[in-house]
Amino acid sequence: MSPPVAPAGWSRWLVPPAALSVHLSIGQAYAWSVFKPPLESSLGLSGTQSALPFQLAIVMLGLSAAFGGTLVERNGPRWAMTVALVCFSSGFLISALGAASEQYWLIVLGYGFVGGIGLGIGYISPVSTLIKWFPDRPGMATGIAIMGFGGGALIASPWSAQMLESFGADHSGIALAFLVHGLSYAVFMTLGVLLVRVPRPAGAADGTPETGPAATTGVQVSAASAVRTPQFWCLWVVLCMNVTAGIGILEKAAPMITDFFADTSTPVSLTASAGFVALLSAANMAGRIGWSSTSDLIGRKNIYRVYLGVGAVMYGLIALLGDSSKPLFILCALVILSFYGGGFATIPAYLKDLFGTYQVGAIHGRLLTAWSTAGVLGPLIVNWIADRQEEAGKHGADLYSLSLLIMIGLLAVGFVANELVRPVDARHHVPAPKETADVAARQQPESA
Repeated sequence: MSPPVAPAGWSRWLVPPAALSVHLSIGQAYAWSVFKPPLESSLGLSGTQSALPFQLAIVMLGLSAAFGGTLVERNGPRWAMTVALVCFSSGFLISALGAASEQYWLIVLGYGFVGGIGLGIGYISPVSTLIKWFPDRPGMATGIAIMGFGGGALIASPWSAQMLESFGADHSGIALAFLVHGLSYAVFMTLGVLLVRVPRPAGAADGTPETGPAATTGVQVSAASAVRTPQFWCLWVVLCMNVTAGIGILEKAAPMITDFFADTSTPVSLTASAGFVALLSAANMAGRIGWSSTSDLIGRKNIYRVYLGVGAVMYGLIALLGDSSKPLFILCALVILSFYGGGFATIPAYLKDLFGTYQVGAIHGRLLTAWSTAGVLGPLIVNWIADRQEEAGKHGADLYSLSLLIMIGLLAVGFVANELVRPVDARHHVPAPKETADVAARQQPESA
């Protein structure tokens, strides 16, 4: 499938909605915590076990993005969005079969493995294209699209809770909810497949003026060279630490707020916990467009100082005072999730600043292996420690106090890694094309 080239006069503002249709769909992953309690009660799972489909989905997201990044660059966004549609929707259909037959391994296979591949390919499908359409505002452009991934749970969380209420929270109701998800998202993602376009290249054969940026300029680094630079691995650590800290709360959000206030006079109901997940999704989404756009003004390194430094302070407040004030707990969690989302939306622009646009989509895909690692670490830390604390007879906020302290330490590691980022050494740059060098040579005497 060849990339669909934009015709003359095509508006670049039609590309973000195409990206949003995919990202809003695959962003359902952030509403997984709504399914955790019903799965645990109907299939007899522990918190760690019920997190497995989500963890595997995030692992496959990073791996498929890393291995598929070059294919996405080569085949274009329409091919990538089609692959994402097929895998993501099929994952839900397989999970529906697993829930209906009470075969949990099918849910892990469907949602985690097959659906996770759809997550990875779908996530990176528009990034390189958007950066090429908006070279003047890369943070804003990627933020618009990637906010859809953060905002997916804003739709999916109350929708899933309502379906479970209507269909029932037993295995049959869960199966029906999975089925509806799979079919609905297939239709919605098709809109993005049909709408997406790539910029017309410079010097098009038909003589029409190009509709996007002419050619890559400035520093350009290939994906193969990028992974051999210390800058890539510093950003890998930055992203991994920021994601681990955020995803631990996000995956456990619904049961966590319930546990924190279980012994108070105002316990949190299932419906209210689903609402909390939706609020976190809104903060995640707002952070993606708000903070990434801010990074265009104050710089990428400065905005990551905010994500990692202030984020650590927010975790400290939850650990010390979270169970004494519901508004404080919610406010700190919203700030943390806004930084979490902002980190995702800003990283493609950070990569563009350091490595150029030459193969930024493939570089971004490789960097998302940090997300795979964080997708295991975050939920594992929070769920495993909570399970152990519960076995020791602890309850409420005590289930999470150690996890929160670990998250503060991880953010500190990420802060140091961000401080170590420097411009890429010239030996890693892709040589300028011959015609560009010729133009530069002709202009040299004029400027002398």
